[in-house]
Amino acid sequence: MLKYILKRFLSSLAVLFFVTLITFFVISVLPGDQAILALGLDATQESLDALRSSLGLDRPFLVRYLEWLFSAIRFDLGTSSVYGERVINLIVSRLPVTFFLTLFSIIIASLISAALGLIASLNKGRVADGAIRTTVLAISSLPSFWISLLCLVFFCGKLKWFPVNGYTAPSVNVFEFIRSMVLPSFILAFGEIALMTRMFYSSLVRSLSDDYMIACEVKGLSRLRALIHYGVRSAIIAPITLIGNQAAKLFGGTVIVETVFSLPGIGRLLLVSVEQHDIALLEGVVLFITVMVVLMNFLTDIAVALADPLIRLSGGEK
Repeated sequence: MLKYILKRFLSSLAVLFFVTLITFFVISVLPGDQAILALGLDATQESLDALRSSLGLDRPFLVRYLEWLFSAIRFDLGTSSVYGERVINLIVSRLPVTFFLTLFSIIIASLISAALGLIASLNKGRVADGAIRTTVLAISSLPSFWISLLCLVFFCGKLKWFPVNGYTAPSVNVFEFIRSMVLPSFILAFGEIALMTRMFYSSLVRSLSDDYMIACEVKGLSRLRALIHYGVRSAIIAPITLIGNQAAKLFGGTVIVETVFSLPGIGRLLLVSVEQHDIALLEGVVLFITVMVVLMNFLTDIAVALADPLIRLSGGEK
């Protein structure tokens, strides 16, 4: 197990290094002069050159990347030109919103998908099976921004079940915090339900066809009871991998939902950095999202290894 963890950890570090290198390169070649954007078109050439020197823009790319990387390791991501604050402080202040949004979304998607997958697998080939899979596929194909606006108008504007004015911190009012997160979490979860339902369905159907499950039914156990007691462990491995991957995807893809519902999260911070050409903020947010995605994938690998002894014993070569 230790060998497997070490192998996955080293591969995660390699992925993180190459992704940050490519990201830094892409951001560095974006159109627009940071010095002119910061000082304006009326700035003198001397002041522009001085700012470029202080920002390190006159140094080679590899030198700038290594300086930025070592500063990031020390949690120094620079200062935002838009907010005038340290980038790390901005990220930390916005993290709880995106964290809870992602957490609630993956819980909602997992519970709904597991229930639908279970019902469909126990009724394979029947009307319920086809109806469930067709419905979730139709829902997941709808654009998230369209669903967001529709739900905002109907549930917030017409029914007034949820607040229109965005986010309420849990330190201010826990109940209003939950209200402000429920609808965005459901909308973010919609796009994942179809894929996760298919994964749960396939895993459960495969488990139900195993010899030991058939033996349990012969001995008098119902299919549901046999599945819960004996089939879940073998059926849960693939969904664990998918849930981890989808959690990473959701964390990095909250921009639309956070923007529509005025949630002050990492996604909106990323959008502001792009709109305002705030390079320090953009680099910091992209690095943070990359680290979180790599970390989630690493933890997913560990969870799968704990659930599947074959992976632990083979050192991940399965």
